[in-house]
Amino acid sequence: MKEALKKRTKLFAHNCIKITQQLPNNYLANHIKGQLIRCSTSVAANYRATCIAQSKASFIAKISIVIEEVDEANFWLEFTLDENLIQKNNIEKLLKESSELTAIFMASRKTASRK
Repeated sequence: MKEALKKRTKLFAHNCIKITQQLPNNYLANHIKGQLIRCSTSVAANYRATCIAQSKASFIAKISIVIEEVDEANFWLEFTLDENLIQKNNIEKLLKESSELTAIFMASRKTASRK
């Protein structure tokens, strides 16, 4: 599961970067590009950090960052739709993936918090 999620979060980051390349070249879109690249790559990088957490407290702290970052990526994807910068069919899979990843990581944090 751990390795599968490492691959999945890395693929999510790559796919978000590909989406940014479809956005126009204007001030708002450029801002969104930077934000989406930052938070989506942070999901992958911080998930890797959770995999080597030294303690339960460290795991919970790191997985919480992953949750925040994937939720932020979801926000920026939705915002591109709100601003009519991209067509919905171009990002539907990414929106679904960000929602699924959020649910997975929230469940992991909940399980870790109970132990």
